[in-house]
Amino acid sequence: MSQTLTALSVALPLAAGWSLHSLRLRRRIEAARRDPLTGLLTRDAFAERAARLLARGPGAVYVIDLDRFKEINDNHGHAAGDAVLRATGRRLACWGEENAGTVVRLGGDEFAAVAPIFSRDDLAWTLSELTCLLEEPVHADRHTFTVGASIGAVAYDPATDTADVSALLRLADEQMYRAKRGGAPWLFSLNLTPEGATVNGRRAGRRGTADSGTGTAA
Repeated sequence: MSQTLTALSVALPLAAGWSLHSLRLRRRIEAARRDPLTGLLTRDAFAERAARLLARGPGAVYVIDLDRFKEINDNHGHAAGDAVLRATGRRLACWGEENAGTVVRLGGDEFAAVAPIFSRDDLAWTLSELTCLLEEPVHADRHTFTVGASIGAVAYDPATDTADVSALLRLADEQMYRAKRGGAPWLFSLNLTPEGATVNGRRAGRRGTADSGTGTAA
């Protein structure tokens, strides 16, 4: 009996220490999968979750680009811009949870999301909901900022369509750019064929592509 108690007295602190180590390790891994400013998923983590979600049934991929963000950064400083990004991240994270979706900050003032949809009308309703959500004022440092966004989306059904997350983001980005250029809050496509040229897997003219002759992204 005494030997058993001695063994337990040694094992319990070791087990507790290992559990604490494992918890800290899991937290570090999770932190590495999150954008430090907004707390949203990084690209790799998003791509994994988005692929699993889209494999389950009909869904939509959204690309969101904030409007007037550069103006806020230029006139009020990066602290104000960061406050807008954090507020946008919180709103999109809540929206993702409510709609069984997943959200990522792609970089700068650009975000993306994937969520299930049930019909074309459902997609249009969701886009209107997202527009209203992102148009709500952001209060920071005794200022009120109204940003808004241009949103592009593409519908996907694994029963009839074949495309990976990267290709769907490319198509949604194309719709976002069309919306921004045309002054519409959002546009979506049910067609998985790109309407414009592609450079290095991205919309031609987008920042980071080699071909800048077809225009520049906002």
